[in-house]
Amino acid sequence: MEATALALARAGDSQAFRVLVDRYSRKLYRLAYRLTGNHADAEDVVQETFLRAHRQLGQFESRASVGTWLHRIAVNCAVDAIRARPYREAPRDTPTTPEARRPEPAADDPGPERAVFSTEVRRRVAEALGDLSPRERAAFVLRHVEGWSITEIGRALNLRTNATKHSIFRAVRKLRAALEPFVALGPPGRRAATEPRPDERGEQDP
Repeated sequence: MEATALALARAGDSQAFRVLVDRYSRKLYRLAYRLTGNHADAEDVVQETFLRAHRQLGQFESRASVGTWLHRIAVNCAVDAIRARPYREAPRDTPTTPEARRPEPAADDPGPERAVFSTEVRRRVAEALGDLSPRERAAFVLRHVEGWSITEIGRALNLRTNATKHSIFRAVRKLRAALEPFVALGPPGRRAATEPRPDERGEQDP
């Protein structure tokens, strides 16, 4: 169905392209929101993604899936949106790390665990994400929230493997530093999203 819709869209059939819009709008919006951190930018990113996709229909390589192609375009649109913000502007909505998206614990939960989900921690996470470079933020969210592989992230951001790992590592290091005054994220025995995985350790800064 996707292949047929794409072929018709490339031939100028606007209704066929609409099929792709209807199929992927919600998925792309979710990705855009997690990358940008607010609804207004996410909506703009989705719109720009489909505009770029329509202009680039002739460049689509059939060996890639339509979904993968659209997601890569969305990532680049989101990075552009973040770059267009005033310097160091923090996201305006809920933080996008896995811990920040978990529900508040009950009132009788232990103090340290409850503190992880406090309003102050959420605020600090949002500020820390806002302080990341657009590339670092995208790499971190794609890895730790979306669960993309290093290879997938590198392709989407047009980075070599080591540069991809380095962007993730730098993001993790900055987030850990920002949250240092608080308890470590994640329950014992579980690696927090702000602790780099062994395969994410790229070259260190000189």
